[in-house]
Amino acid sequence: MTGTSEIWTGEAVSYDRARPTPPPILLDILTQLIDTPNPDLVVDLGCGTGLSTMLWGERARRVLGIEPNADMRAQAIRKLEQGQQKAAIEFRDGVANQTGLADNSADIVTCSQSFHWMEPTSTLAEIARILRPGGIFVVYDYEWPPALNWQLEKVYQEVDERFDKLAEERRLDQNLQRWSKEQHLERMRASGHFRFTNELLLHHSEQGDAARFIEMVLTNTYGHQFKLKTITEEEVGFEQLRQAAQQYIGDKVIPWHFSYKIRLGVK
Repeated sequence: MTGTSEIWTGEAVSYDRARPTPPPILLDILTQLIDTPNPDLVVDLGCGTGLSTMLWGERARRVLGIEPNADMRAQAIRKLEQGQQKAAIEFRDGVANQTGLADNSADIVTCSQSFHWMEPTSTLAEIARILRPGGIFVVYDYEWPPALNWQLEKVYQEVDERFDKLAEERRLDQNLQRWSKEQHLERMRASGHFRFTNELLLHHSEQGDAARFIEMVLTNTYGHQFKLKTITEEEVGFEQLRQAAQQYIGDKVIPWHFSYKIRLGVK
């Protein structure tokens, strides 16, 4: 993860503003599965700006977010200092496969929209080490983009196709090491660290306008490649997406429906 975390430098405020927060019902599900209504320690790996960490502030006795990118971590700390949950939540510099935490110390370990950046074998071994017996690991990701307007989503698909084709032709993915999200559950099962694994589906709704939609898209690899000029906005027709967002959403705030894939394992 350390090799790719720099792509988020300079993106923290935009990321925090545009990206969704996780579905709160996930906390109910996880704590019920392990019969631990108020976990002693929840560890959020690759926590970014804390969108997935802050959620635990009123549920767990202690919450630790671990994030290697300094900008993202600083944004998380700024939010924490403005809130009312300082005693329960802490953010640290670190990587997922070397947390420095004690054996069997965590009730719950989470990776929200981040596990695909982590080397899976060493990371799963570290997660198993810090989880207590009966503790649970969950990796969860939302489908992209949210369901909000089919005409806009169609334009996005067309832009995304052009972007992916150019990235493949120019071998840009070689510079960003990541692992397929579709194999998360398979890797968890193959690791042998978990006595029970499963996949769940959840939905979560938020709201946004055209400006948030475009900002959210640019917090993906789009923004990184545009800044490097390895792919340009003109090549993928990004202006068409801007115009479509304005046409089909504009300044009106409408519901966005996110679909989440939840993969979990009990130690």
